[in-house]
Amino acid sequence: MKKAVLMLLCVIISLSVVLTVSAEDFHIGIVTGSVSQSEDDRRGAEAVQAKYGEDVVKLAIYPDNFTEELETTIQTIVNFADDPLMKAIIVNQAVPGTTEAFRQIKERRPDILCFAGESHEDLPEIGSAADLVVNNDFVARGYLMIRTAHELGADTFVHISFPRHMSYETMSRRVAIMQEACKEFGMTFVLETAPDPTMSDVGTAGAQAYILEHAPEWIEKYGKNSAFFCTNDAHTEPLLKQLLAYGGYFVEADLPSPLMGYPGALGLDFTEAGGDFEKILKTVEDAIVEKGGADRFGTWAFSYGYTVSAGLAEHAINVINGESELDEIDDIAAAYGVYSPGANWNGSQYTNAETGVKSDNIFLIYQDTYIMGNPGHFMGSTEIEVPEKYFTVK
Repeated sequence: MKKAVLMLLCVIISLSVVLTVSAEDFHIGIVTGSVSQSEDDRRGAEAVQAKYGEDVVKLAIYPDNFTEELETTIQTIVNFADDPLMKAIIVNQAVPGTTEAFRQIKERRPDILCFAGESHEDLPEIGSAADLVVNNDFVARGYLMIRTAHELGADTFVHISFPRHMSYETMSRRVAIMQEACKEFGMTFVLETAPDPTMSDVGTAGAQAYILEHAPEWIEKYGKNSAFFCTNDAHTEPLLKQLLAYGGYFVEADLPSPLMGYPGALGLDFTEAGGDFEKILKTVEDAIVEKGGADRFGTWAFSYGYTVSAGLAEHAINVINGESELDEIDDIAAAYGVYSPGANWNGSQYTNAETGVKSDNIFLIYQDTYIMGNPGHFMGSTEIEVPEKYFTVK
């Protein structure tokens, strides 16, 4: 009898080992931009790889000049499907070519989960190929950034961009929402244009020089009670530098992070900081206060790009292991929360402005806005109910 029980225990233990091994016997792939172009995105991917190991998490980088190297971008993503153990592919940011790559993957390997973070392609289009799309909530944020600027004391909101970005549905709709919100709060809305760092002849250096030259003129023209916003990462650092020097407000970046523009504008080096965003935020905040910028500059406490790469990968692993539902916003937010402890998230399903129909697999998400000061404080943005009319403004 004892021998039989012992044998049964051995069988149970053996089955347990087999199940444990098989449950972990999969790979996930994360594709991001390079450190030079999308450092936070890449660092988030590296954080997941450090957590789960190189045997589970595989990384790849799409070309810096992805608009000119479309085929290379597509192939970089599709290559992951050659791995028979691959079960999920995450692309952040989902630059042009991601939709086509996902379609090719699904034709060959329908079992692979395809996740898109911060898509540059039209959301309904990429949503037709991806299992899950998660973008920053351009609808809620379009309203909330204006509301926050108003609460801080701004009377004018200056939006800086260029034609390529304004051709994106997410950005053009956000502008329309911002304009409508400015009317609600009695603020003036202004559109300014700056060179496209990617597509114009002047390149990144020329585009940044343009902002350095013109920002003081804009501040003088619109006043120190103006809040400024730019849609391009490369524009952010010179804009912050001039706002610190000449006055004005900055609610948050297009893809917010304490590392977005602030280190360069403040002369800070975070090379060795890794993913310690609490330390990074404190250092940035102290420097802002020292330069007299308290209560005028904001961010998300944890990098958006970092959190998207890491959070979507965490969610994919949870879904594969049967611990989360693919299209449950609370599960997505919980996965993001693993990499942003203490920061609140909110979001909703994407609503098609033409039809008013909510998507089942496209979600918009945002983190609470943190205003740096002495002391700094969260604005409680995730607790504010955005009026329903803004979800169909176009």
